[in-house]
Amino acid sequence: MSVLSAASVSVHLGGAPVLRGVDLEISGGELVALVGPNGAGKSTLLGVLAGDVEPDSGEVTLDGHPVRHLGAAALARRRAVLLQHQGLSFGFRVSEVVRMGRSPWHRTPQAERDDEVVASVMTVADVDALADRVFPTLSGGEQARTSFARVLAQEAPVLLLDEPTAALDIRHQEAVLGVARATARAGSAVVVVLHDLSLAAAYADRVCLLDAGRVAADGTPDDVLTAQRLGAVYEHPISVTRVDGSLVVVPVRARAGAGEKEDACVP
Repeated sequence: MSVLSAASVSVHLGGAPVLRGVDLEISGGELVALVGPNGAGKSTLLGVLAGDVEPDSGEVTLDGHPVRHLGAAALARRRAVLLQHQGLSFGFRVSEVVRMGRSPWHRTPQAERDDEVVASVMTVADVDALADRVFPTLSGGEQARTSFARVLAQEAPVLLLDEPTAALDIRHQEAVLGVARATARAGSAVVVVLHDLSLAAAYADRVCLLDAGRVAADGTPDDVLTAQRLGAVYEHPISVTRVDGSLVVVPVRARAGAGEKEDACVP
């Protein structure tokens, strides 16, 4: 059953169309990856789903209720959002940033679990060793993992993650998406914006491919991530192969011709 739904959603920013009549439904228990080239509308669609961006037309519903009618507290208890860029510049310690995720449950019975939840998600996100570090002094990857822990601490049944792996090394990319998939398996609805199509293929139950603000395809990774379709949308030849049962998506690169240097950076 659909938990989060967008119906005929259109958005204009600065007078330019960014989303054009998008329909999307997300159910509990599934991880949906939003993919597409730069400017396709992925982050804007995530913002609309979160209730942070108001569409010019169309409607977004959460548990059957229009998002625009839900108050901030109700939204915070139902959906957690990880933004692409971390805007926190004050000198909060990592443990304090993660604890911010518990604020929607202040003065509720769930607040009794704050210490337990914060400690657990910090371990899951691999930031427990950073607990006393000041957030602005962290590397980009450490900040991203801290923000991910904050989102997990919110314990919302809908997770909306905008490029959560962008600043992470391979080990932490796999770990974060593994946690996101496990969260979906436990019954949550998870939407993730990804640029790495191989990661989308490996972890998503469904892939929604956006192109110029429209849904170009929506289905299983095998159905959506085909070389022909991706080549047309990204305007670049794409190779899709299978390695150890997983789809691997890579651009087709021209080889250097006879007499040309393979490495352009020759001293």
